[in-house]
Amino acid sequence: MGLGLTGGCACGDMRYELTAPPMFVHCCHCLDCQRQTGSAFAVNALIETDRIRVLSGEPEPVGVPTDSGRPHDIYRCPRCRTALWSDYGRRPYLRFVRAGTLDRPALVQPDVHIYTRSKLPWVALPPGVPAFTGYYEPKALWPPEAQARRQAASAASRAGR
Repeated sequence: MGLGLTGGCACGDMRYELTAPPMFVHCCHCLDCQRQTGSAFAVNALIETDRIRVLSGEPEPVGVPTDSGRPHDIYRCPRCRTALWSDYGRRPYLRFVRAGTLDRPALVQPDVHIYTRSKLPWVALPPGVPAFTGYYEPKALWPPEAQARRQAASAASRAGR
């Protein structure tokens, strides 16, 4: 039995499945995320690239400008242009899956709220969830298992596997 973490685009051409739970989930309130989503924030489920199984279609990376100047590729459905996941910084081992594209987005919840300095004033943050005006130190928040997964994926990528 699968995790139930399947998703896709608006037109249905792109379908995917996460073969593991996300390592960590960000709710990002930065101006880039607001602009790119046309909303108040983006909810991104961080997962190893090789744990996204594409079931149909082929996402197309589209480079977008960022306030930081770092590379950011958004993988979109070539037909309807729905943003499915992002690669921040051209790290081939890591993807930020847009939680809203999951068939059941309520299965993932933010572990942290980031860049709250640009949070819209009418957005109320939930109590008990860490929040930072900028980014944060992952080693301080990520569970040990998630840190180990990320380190293993990074090492495998550097080794050319």
